[in-house]
Amino acid sequence: MATRTIIEIDEELCNGCGLCAGGCPEGAIRIVDGKARLVGDSLCDGLGACVGDCPLGAITTVEREAVAYDEALVMEGISSKGANTIAAHLEHLAHHGQALWYGEAVDWLHAHELAVPPHDGLGHYARPKPAAAARPFQETHGHAGCPGHAARSFSAARPAAPKFAPLGAPSSAPARSPAGASGASGSALEQWPIQLHLINPRAPYFRGADLLVAASCTAFSSSAFHDGLLSGRKIVIGCPKLDSGLDEYEDKLVALMEESGINSVTVAIMEVPCCGGLSALVRKALERSKRKVPVETVVVSIEGGTLTRR
Repeated sequence: MATRTIIEIDEELCNGCGLCAGGCPEGAIRIVDGKARLVGDSLCDGLGACVGDCPLGAITTVEREAVAYDEALVMEGISSKGANTIAAHLEHLAHHGQALWYGEAVDWLHAHELAVPPHDGLGHYARPKPAAAARPFQETHGHAGCPGHAARSFSAARPAAPKFAPLGAPSSAPARSPAGASGASGSALEQWPIQLHLINPRAPYFRGADLLVAASCTAFSSSAFHDGLLSGRKIVIGCPKLDSGLDEYEDKLVALMEESGINSVTVAIMEVPCCGGLSALVRKALERSKRKVPVETVVVSIEGGTLTRR
């Protein structure tokens, strides 16, 4: 088991109306003894679409220890419920941008010689390899109304650059362009959101990725940030001194290591002492994780933005 996002039902608030169960084609919620119950962790994808179905606010999403979501088990459970239920499930995965799970569901149907019902989705394709999971998609959690929380994967605005500028030497920033003009170098950012409180650690673009865990100030201090640090990596950011909920940060880092199988972690911090808390947070997550991931720390100076390994 690993820490991941999953729903939680407040039995005191629940009146057993059944709207949540009707809105969960995966069959994770059933009405038992007059109350909504989560009948199996492996059936709950944690995307929270059912949160908006509850008129009393009895359903929330939490981060806790749970067995992994099992798409094949879900398909086994819903395949006998008819084409409309299967279509609703596929649309649910497509709406939340879960390309890998969507591909697993379509593959399951093909393997069992069942037709893929017409639906609004990601198209009929076989399960993509992890490296191909960074196809454009949008994921909007049912409990997050802000459009800025929607997860997106996209191509960087320039060819891949070396992962590091020369360390220990002044970074060579390109000549500044006039205000409002396009510079010679674009952004190396490939996904959104990036703030640790907002990211979904199971988003497809994190699968097998090289991860950059960056202190919030580093991008403003280093002219080599995009070329030298971000290029070729997925990123999460946070401030170990000013942010609240650092326990949640640690849980999400553990989930990134265990569930998304990230390949490596680069920690970018400022040379000021308080920034070391981010490195400590990553170390604690690594100690908790069953997977051991190589970690490297890069320190950004506050004068000139040079990069040094620690």
